[in-house]
Formats: sequence, structure tokens, C-alpha cells
Amino acid sequence: MKPPFEQALGIIRQLKRHGYEAYFVGGAVRDLLIGRPIGDVDIATSALPEEVMRLFPKTIDVGSKHGTVVVVHEGTAYEVTTFRTDGDYEDHRRPESVTFVRSLEEDLKRRDFTMNAIAMDERGTIIDPFGGQEAIERRLICTVGAADERFREDALRMMRAVRFVSQLGFALSEDTKSAIVQNAPLMAHISVERMTMEMEKLLAGPFVAEALPLLADTGLFAYLPGLAAKVQLLRSAAAFRWPWLTKREERWALLCRALDVKDIRPFLRAWKLPNKVIDEAGAILAALDDVPRPEEWTNEQLFSAGLERALSVEAVRAALCGAPSEPHHEELRRRFAALPIKTKGELAVNGKDVIRWAGKPAGPWVKETLDAIWRAVVSSEVENEKERIYAWLMERNRTHEKNC
Repeated sequence: MKPPFEQALGIIRQLKRHGYEAYFVGGAVRDLLIGRPIGDVDIATSALPEEVMRLFPKTIDVGSKHGTVVVVHEGTAYEVTTFRTDGDYEDHRRPESVTFVRSLEEDLKRRDFTMNAIAMDERGTIIDPFGGQEAIERRLICTVGAADERFREDALRMMRAVRFVSQLGFALSEDTKSAIVQNAPLMAHISVERMTMEMEKLLAGPFVAEALPLLADTGLFAYLPGLAAKVQLLRSAAAFRWPWLTKREERWALLCRALDVKDIRPFLRAWKLPNKVIDEAGAILAALDDVPRPEEWTNEQLFSAGLERALSVEAVRAALCGAPSEPHHEELRRRFAALPIKTKGELAVNGKDVIRWAGKPAGPWVKETLDAIWRAVVSSEVENEKERIYAWLMERNRTHEKNC
């Protein structure tokens, strides 16, 4: 048994010692069977939440009314969830109630896709009542039971299906795809925050080129923020090298450029992204326009952007053009390392110095003067030493007065 599961075996064994059933479930089991890196290990059990909390010394109640308790075992947190069935769903988003049951199969039956409805016991034996292994072998995303019913229960499952296409490179089964086309309007019931979470995972997947056209083909695009009029551009966006990007800001910047978004702030705000992400995506695109080619970065532009943003700009440019960014990244790192200062805080003078030298009250002129100084320093017009900067500034002022 692989290490992530071995480390959690103590929880399974403790539950079984007290007469309860317990199994590994969910994405970790799926990824084990696919051969992907295994993430969080989840456990399902016949024990009720209060019974779980009695058996383990360190637990966190994160949602016991829905059956979930976090058990901290050997320094690692594991979600332990009671076998349950879901009641009727309200607003195509969440069940109105859950009922705890003692049957693993009943618990697996409520899950979204067959590949996610597989369990594994402490000996590594697979329990697969709904054909998840066959779906994995065929590289298909199939719902547990009727696809129409699963998507009517929780409309976000339609986005999850396409997101899994991006992450796994699987195809949608015919029934699954048809049901998404039929039920796409139910996405209107889903919060923007939940859509954004799925979209970010989709854009980060290695098979995003297969997933983006599916958003168009299934009609889901029409219910995603700002995409209703972008269907053809969305299809074309599949041609870009999305897997070359490593940061969420880069992916949103590329999406804006791919969709020819003129004013990115309202578009990204509609996705309810953090201001920090919106600002950085905007700065990346602005720099992309200001620096037409990778070799045209000036020292001033490189200093203003900072190394990380400059690298992001070239990553987005590479994804757009299909030319690897590594040579340009190496050159930018070399040039940035050679700059006499890396931040304005490293400047040998400050606002108090320039006010004292000028002998006049503070005002907007102070920032303008400091900006002129750092530009002169990074362009090697003057060395970053207080005395030399003073002499340079006095000469600059004399020249300015003479010309006026």
C-alpha cells in the first residue's frame, strides 16, 4: 500500500477494532488507480460523527451534521465522513438533508462520477459497485446512475465533469455529455464563487485544450461570467499553451487576451476574483503591450515590473506564441541580477534627503524626484551612492534652470 494510505491506516484500524466499517474513498483511490500523484486521503465509515470523535483524541468538527469530522493522526489531518445518503436537493445546489446509513454502497451511490465512487479497504482490496474501474480503463467520465438526475441534483457537477477532462484527459461519455447539454441552464443556480473554483482548476489542467471546446459544445459557456458572447474565441483559446503557465494570475491574463477582453477589470470582477489577482493580471497584460518582444525589456521596465512579473509576462507571451520562454527567462534573471538596485528601498537616498537638499516643503515633487533618481540609477547614469546622487541631482537642477 502506498505511503499516503499507509499513514492513515491507523484510523481505519481503530474504527474497525471498535466494530465499525471504514474504507478509503474518493479522489485518492481514483488517482491511485489512474497512477496520478495522490492528494488528500479521505475515509468513509459506518461510525456516526460523535462515535468518531469519541475514538480519537484529536478531532475537529468541520461539519458533523453532514457527517464529516477531521481526525488528526500522526500530525496529518484526515476527513472522516459517515456513510450517508442525500435528501432532496434545493436549488440544484445542495441536499436539504442527509441521512446517516450503515451501508458503504448506499454512500458510494450518491457520488457524482463512477471513478469517484470507488472504495478501498485496509488490505488494498477495491470495492467498485458502479463500474468506476472500467470507466478509468476506458478513460471515460460517467455519472453514477442517470446523468440527468445527477446534474439536476447539483448543477455544478457539469462544470466538474469538464474540469476532470482538463485534469485527467478523459472524455465525457455520450450520456454524460448529452445530459450536460440538456441541463446547462441549471448553471444559473450556481454561485459565481463555485464556478470560479472549477474554472481555475480547469485552466490549470494539463488537458485544457480538450476542456475549453467542451464548454462551448455543451452550452455551459453561456452561463459563465462574461463568456456568453465569446463562444468562437473560447474554442480558439484551446490552441494556446496553457500548461506552460504556473500561476493563476498568468492564466487569467491569458484568458483575457485569448477572449479579446478590452476592459479586464469588470470581466475579472464578474468572476469575483481577489483584487490582488485582478491587479496582477492587469499588470501582466499592460507590460505585455509595453514590451513588444522579449529582447526589448529596458532596465527601467525590468526594475518597475520586478523579476517575478517580468517572468510571468514572458510566460504568457510564450503561451500565446507557442515559443518556449526558458531562454528569455534566463536572460531576464541575468539582467535583473545585474541591476544596481532591485527595489526602491535599496536606493541610497530617501524623501527626507531630497527635501533637505532642495530646502523647500514636501509635495508631489518629492516622488517625481525620487522616480528620476531610481531611473538614473538603474540605467547606470549615476551610481547608487548618496554623494554621487546629490551631485547628479544638483547638476540636473542646474541644467533644468538653464533651459528654462
